[in-house]
Formats: sequence, structure tokens, C-alpha cells
Amino acid sequence: MSLFNLLLLNLTLIAGVMFVLWLISLPLRNASIVDVFWGVGFVIIAWVTTFVAKPTSPRGMLTCVLTSLWGLRLAGYLGWRNLGKGEDHRYRAMRERFGHRFPLTSLFAVFWLQGFIMWLVAFPIQTVPFGVAQLGWIDGIGVTVWLVGWLFESVGDLQLARFKMNPNHRGKVMDRGLWRYTRHPNYFGDFLVWWGLYLIAAGGGAWWTIFSPILMSVLLLRVSGVTLLEHSLAKNRPGYADYVTRTSAFFPWPPSQS
Repeated sequence: MSLFNLLLLNLTLIAGVMFVLWLISLPLRNASIVDVFWGVGFVIIAWVTTFVAKPTSPRGMLTCVLTSLWGLRLAGYLGWRNLGKGEDHRYRAMRERFGHRFPLTSLFAVFWLQGFIMWLVAFPIQTVPFGVAQLGWIDGIGVTVWLVGWLFESVGDLQLARFKMNPNHRGKVMDRGLWRYTRHPNYFGDFLVWWGLYLIAAGGGAWWTIFSPILMSVLLLRVSGVTLLEHSLAKNRPGYADYVTRTSAFFPWPPSQS
């Protein structure tokens, strides 16, 4: 199968899965299920790519396993975190804004849009089977970057979950552990994960897919990640302004003493 046909297959598959997910969201009146599926979608793309394209290099199975570890952990964490909490405030605001038009609007502006972005970000994963080079030092760097990112994201989420489970911390700002050095260790971890996967793909010759980690970086820093969350926390969390003045927004750095 050619790369073009594989990309088309994955795009069609994700569009179909997102459509089914949208149908499920309608009676639930909860578009937030799309967020839980975000990680799972990449896992589906990775395994379909592996089985259909049959990579000749170990790089194909390597990226498949790494993507699965990242995606399933993220989906499990988000599913646990969102259990019983209802629809996210972002989608509730959209529902109020569009009224009776929200169901159809959400198909295009939420489910299919996220599916298309997912497909674009997953380009390095989808191109891996077409690389002929064997594993080398670039792949080693990529795995190392991925591992640091995965651990950063996993530990950060675990620390935040434990912090929130303590009733004495209700309404307080999490500024311990990794959160002492960056206000968003989970997003920084995601950033490293996708640059690591890109380096592995680049090791097989797919340097041109650099738009994928750049797109993910922009999303994390300027769109659905840091910027969106910071706006909400600054308005609703007492003490967050002080936390901002002493803690790096994204890249880990020792806290300011001022």
C-alpha cells in the first residue's frame, strides 16, 4: 500500500470512528467523551498503520508500542478524572451558544475537527513503515526524548491527582513536585513525547513530517493547552497569580525567589 492510500485509509477510519463517537455523545449530552478518545485515536492509527503497511524496520513496531503506551495512559487518566463530572465547561459554553444547532455543530467543530488534527499530528507514525533505514543514533535520541516526556507527563498527572484527593487542598494551587518548576508539566511532557516520535520517524527518512510536532507544540502552547487553561485558572483560582509570577509557564525552570 502506498503512503497516500494509507493516509486516506486512516483519515476515513478516524472520521468514521469520530462519527460513531458523536452519535454516542448525543443521548449522553456530553461532548467531553471526545477528549478521552484523543489518546485512543492515535493508538488506532498506529496499529492500523503497522498491520496494513507491514514495516520492514523495527522502527514501525517501536513507534506503535510507544504511541500505545502514551495514548492508553492518557485515555485512562482522562477517563478516570472525568468520571461522573459531566460535560466540560468548554463544551457547555458551546452548547449554550449554539442552542439547538449544537449537535450538528459539534460534529464538525469538535469531533471531526479533533479527528483531522489527530490525523495530521500522527503523520510521523504513519510514515514510519516507508522508511528503509535501520535503527540508529537519531532513534536513540528520539526514544530518550519520548521517555523523558512520558515520565514527566505521567508523574505530573499522578502528583496532581494525589494533591486533589486531599480535601485540605480544595481551592489551593498545586505548586509541589514537578509543578514547582513548570505550571504545566503534563503539557510539557506531551511536547517531548511528540518531538521524540518525530525524531524516530526522521531517523527513517521522514524529516518532512516536522510540521506534526510543530502543530502539537502550537496547540499545547497557544490553543487548547496552556493559554486556554491559564485564562480559566487566573479567574477562578485564588493565589494563582502569585504562582504565575514565580513559576515557569511551560519549560521547567527553578522557581523565582522574588
